[in-house]
Amino acid sequence: MDTRSKRTWTGRAGRTYFPAVAIALPELYRTTVGKKAVMAVTGGILVLYLIAHMAGNLKIFLGASAFNHYAEWLRTIGEPAIPHRGLLTAVEVVLAVSVILHMWSAVSLARTARRARPVRYAARRKSHAHGYAVHTMRWGGVIIALYLVWHLLDLTFGAVNPLGRNATPYEKVVADFAPSHWYVTVFYVLAVVLVGVHLRHGIRSAFQTLGLASGSSYPAFDRLAAAVSALLVAGFLSVPVSVTLGWVK
Repeated sequence: MDTRSKRTWTGRAGRTYFPAVAIALPELYRTTVGKKAVMAVTGGILVLYLIAHMAGNLKIFLGASAFNHYAEWLRTIGEPAIPHRGLLTAVEVVLAVSVILHMWSAVSLARTARRARPVRYAARRKSHAHGYAVHTMRWGGVIIALYLVWHLLDLTFGAVNPLGRNATPYEKVVADFAPSHWYVTVFYVLAVVLVGVHLRHGIRSAFQTLGLASGSSYPAFDRLAAAVSALLVAGFLSVPVSVTLGWVK
């Protein structure tokens, strides 16, 4: 018997369809390897976004005009071929989907690992062996998701910004982290540091999942993960700290 008959069927006009292809990705995702691959890919998307976003944030040191021009440029990329804010909205959708898939995969992998280690003592020993970063992995995605929501409500819609919707992007950032709002800066610093720890572990794990960080190459990729996460933390913290200290006003 031809085994291919179980995987294909012929439709109208003699077209041959391959249902196996349609179900291959969902079946792959159900595996541990598939979930780790999804986490690596979506994590990579989030890291690229953070790098680009940090680079844009640093334009605030060039002055209000440069920062406001950059913010407006993001909303008008591709016009008139692309609707106003079209590309920015597409990026936000991709980010939202990536965050959801990243978090769901992390939760699913954690549950699988828990079921595979019924002895709490053994699980606890392994958890301590991996250090604090492992404990922050489950919260890193949550913090990034909350940040995206806050970012939209603050700078896009102006719902939670002290100056409201009509202020310029530069004015909104300065109002957010003004010296009188030092507690916002403190919370932001703690959140960014926690995300940095998550990134260090996540980037390193992504390299391992992709088969890059293994054997003699592991230390180099581990240092690369540390450098990228440290750069992102420093870049993101430079803006609120500078505003709170009065260097940007």
